[in-house]
This record gives sequence, structure tokens and C-alpha cells, in this order.
Amino acid sequence: MTGGDPLARSPVDDLAATWTAAWSAAGAFTGCCSAEITYEDPLAPTTLSGLAELEAHAVRLRDAFPDVRVEPTAPSLARGDHACIPWKLSGTNRGPLAMLPATDRPVALHGLHYLELSDGRVRRARGFLDLYDAATQLGVLPARGGFGEQALLMLRGFGLRR
Repeated sequence: MTGGDPLARSPVDDLAATWTAAWSAAGAFTGCCSAEITYEDPLAPTTLSGLAELEAHAVRLRDAFPDVRVEPTAPSLARGDHACIPWKLSGTNRGPLAMLPATDRPVALHGLHYLELSDGRVRRARGFLDLYDAATQLGVLPARGGFGEQALLMLRGFGLRR
């Protein structure tokens, strides 16, 4: 059995580093994305098309969290023309986000991006994160398990939970 260096970086590791860094650096998506990229995540109002729309989305994130850091949290996985990049976003909410005013609270969110690649560049991306967790960290919604959550569930018609 022949094997390479198990600690050697793969092309997907380099892509993951460039992709996650692009969220906090203006114009950096050109280094890892195709011009016709499409992008979706829970904060994007619609499917975004092209580098300009993706960059505008990232600018809104950077405006809301000027100290934003997005870092890979585990090895990226790749098979063929698909990859999965797990990440952690951290920063302090200093500007409006999705019609909500700044809260001046820190957040630390884990998420991931599923990527479809073309010639080693991101052609399509879909991001996943826990918006309820984000909202509780920002103080917009009550924490899980507390009276506030129970009150919200009652208002929504779900009754009380033990």
C-alpha cells in the first residue's frame, strides 16, 4: 500500500481557506468562484447570481459585523465536483442586519457550505446555519428551554412543553 503524506493539504483545503477568508475580505470571491456563481443561505432574500450579488451579500454581513471572522472548523470533504466546508462565524453585531437594528452583541455560529465546483472553482454554493441560535445570541428571540420560548410556542398554538 502506498500512501501520501496524511498531513498534506489537498486542493479542497486551499479552496476552503480562500472561500472562508473571502467572507471577511472585499473582492476576494474572485479568487475562488466562477463568474456565474449562484448562492443561497438563510440570510439571502433570494438565490444570488454572479460575483457582484455574492459580494454585495458579504458586504451586508461585514457591515453588520465589522469584525467578522469565518474560519474552517474541520477538514473539508470533497467528492468529484462537490465539496462541504464546515465553518464558524464570529463577530460583534455593530450594524443593521436583515431589517434588525444593531444589538452590539457577539455571536459565534457554526455552519457549513455545500459547494458545487467547476474547474476547481465554486459554481454553486448553499450555506446552512442555525438562525434561531443566531437570534438568541443577538437577544432578538428568547433562549431555548426558557419561559420566553414557552410563551412563543403558546402564542403559536403549540401549548406548553415540559
